[in-house]
Amino acid sequence: MRAASDVGGTFTDLVYYAYDPATQTCAEVKTAKADTTPPNFEQGVMNAMKKVNLDPSELDFFAHGSTVVINALTERKGVKTALITTRGFRDVLEIARGNRPDLFNFNFRKPKPFVERHLRAELTERVNYKGELRTPVDLSPLPELLAYFKAEGVQAIAVCFLHAYLNPDNEALTIARIKELWPEVSALASHDISREWREYERTNTTVLSAYVHPIAKKYIESLEQKLKDGGFTQKPYMMQSNGGIATVEAAKNNPITMVESGPASGIYAAAHLGLEIGEKNLIVLDIGGTTAKCTLIENGEVKVTTEYYIEKSNRNPGYPIQTPVSEIVEIGNGGGSIAWVDEGGKLHVGPQSAGAMPGPAAYGRGGTRPTTTDANLVLGRIDPKSFVGGEVEPDMKALTTAFQPLQDRLQMSLQELARGVIRIANANMTNALRLVSTNKGYDPRDFTLIAFGGGGPMHAVALAEDLKVPKVIVPVNSAVFSAWGMLLTDLRRDYLQTRLLNVTADSGKDIKTGFHEMEARARDDYARDGVESGTGVSYDYFLDMRYQGQEHTVKVTCPFNADGSVNIDGAIERFHEAHEKRFTYRLDNNVQVVNFHLVAKVEVPKPELVKKTATGADIKTAVRETRRVDFDEHGTHDATIYDGLKLEPGMEFFGPAVIQEPSVTLVISPGHRVTVDDYGNYHVHILGMEKA
Repeated sequence: MRAASDVGGTFTDLVYYAYDPATQTCAEVKTAKADTTPPNFEQGVMNAMKKVNLDPSELDFFAHGSTVVINALTERKGVKTALITTRGFRDVLEIARGNRPDLFNFNFRKPKPFVERHLRAELTERVNYKGELRTPVDLSPLPELLAYFKAEGVQAIAVCFLHAYLNPDNEALTIARIKELWPEVSALASHDISREWREYERTNTTVLSAYVHPIAKKYIESLEQKLKDGGFTQKPYMMQSNGGIATVEAAKNNPITMVESGPASGIYAAAHLGLEIGEKNLIVLDIGGTTAKCTLIENGEVKVTTEYYIEKSNRNPGYPIQTPVSEIVEIGNGGGSIAWVDEGGKLHVGPQSAGAMPGPAAYGRGGTRPTTTDANLVLGRIDPKSFVGGEVEPDMKALTTAFQPLQDRLQMSLQELARGVIRIANANMTNALRLVSTNKGYDPRDFTLIAFGGGGPMHAVALAEDLKVPKVIVPVNSAVFSAWGMLLTDLRRDYLQTRLLNVTADSGKDIKTGFHEMEARARDDYARDGVESGTGVSYDYFLDMRYQGQEHTVKVTCPFNADGSVNIDGAIERFHEAHEKRFTYRLDNNVQVVNFHLVAKVEVPKPELVKKTATGADIKTAVRETRRVDFDEHGTHDATIYDGLKLEPGMEFFGPAVIQEPSVTLVISPGHRVTVDDYGNYHVHILGMEKA
């Protein structure tokens, strides 16, 4: 038995199936949902297992993704953290970057550092920009410094020295001495977190990883213990932001790699499904109860970046995190997003969320403010008889009471207000989708929108209409798609090393040597994680390149010749093409390599996509009823309601319609054509946009 769970802001998802190693076949994939249980998130995982009578002792493999890291950062629920850095660089966190996003706002204030100044300390040491040790670290002040930190209630220490990404010796000595003097404290060194340059970004990343380290460690160990108590005899794996899984030891040592673990698995699941059904160009949309996440997949390739920020907006520069993350845009809009009116009388939706408790007003758990889910109920898009899979009878009185203050304020009917809430939520999501498509030089008409999560199918068709996307795909098990994705990912570690190199015809040997050194690190790390030495490790090679004189880079795959040597001309041409696509121009300037990027993967067994049996039944057998549904600008119509569990491959129909499954509601506006593929995925062909 193999299983995976994904802890979201509102629900905890579980996916599991039986796998036969001898025949390499798997049984039907089964799913479950349970409420997320903050702050003891692991309890929600166990509740989901209990709900379907899945005993941990039956499991041979378990993967897990969680919002515990991102929640600790955004809610400021980490531990008191100190920073030790090179003498003279105490205020790197405070100085940050000079390019403020709100250019003409002279009242602008930089974000407050996660470490207060009195907890930022300096030691005498110096490594130069070439990685040469100029001044060994003076550790004599350390005992007094640690005594001060202890008195201040510090629980974690980040150590980040200048140019340690090239030479970590001084950092390693400092960490060893800290653990000798104060074994109980969490202590992380920057060279174990990031080997890229940019002093502020590397320092901030190390600080944030230290800030969440004790919390993530405690959470992972608690999950391990609960699984063990249930009879699970293996070690669980943790989902990372780069789209791979890691051992629990690797995750505990560098928890910041899990900052976007849930969304990453959904993205890779979309890429995997797209390759199986011949859809390589995808705009990916994941709408949960709290947030909406989106990204773009071109030619089946998921883009990974280390230029990731939390809390970044058009007025806030946010906090950089220099760890490999699947390129995503995330906004505070989901099924639980709260509708509210500002002082000027303008209606907003999100980013505040009702979460799992109390949840939307219709849950009847004490929620007093209207949400996107409540609005969809008002408009008839959600069936009251199958609300939350039929497990909850919606509290319509609480719902109307929640909307009443906004109705009074805006002088609108309940129907008009609910329509407005959905329009604003859709507009927010459309803007996010444009950030990953048109804003980066991609035409949405060349892509297919794949939507999942509890709320993805509800909004996908309307968003496709706005973006002029020709087709929407809603996959099987879309409500737990991210959890399913964890069963499709391999063990993965990303190694990035800043090493400036002017690219010439003779650079191939230097590039190959750099990658060989990183491969050796990868093999050593996997061995420490307990991955057997005979297990095959495969590698992908990338180069972050730029024109000489530029500040930032473009990532390209490193091409090799048949004899294994690096194809320098091919690498340069790939860079020119990628740069022109991203920035619309190319130059004749010399080209530099800034970062070597190695991806080391160990393949794990994956479930096959199982084709759905077609019995030849008539489409009428899948019709449940007819219901009045408000389709906004398309008007209110008598929509045909289909039971998704009875739809078969080859079936076809037109909107206005709604497809209902226990955890999925797909809203199809009038005129759009719906087909079901061999695997049971729904394809909505947008009227007027279908490709020839």
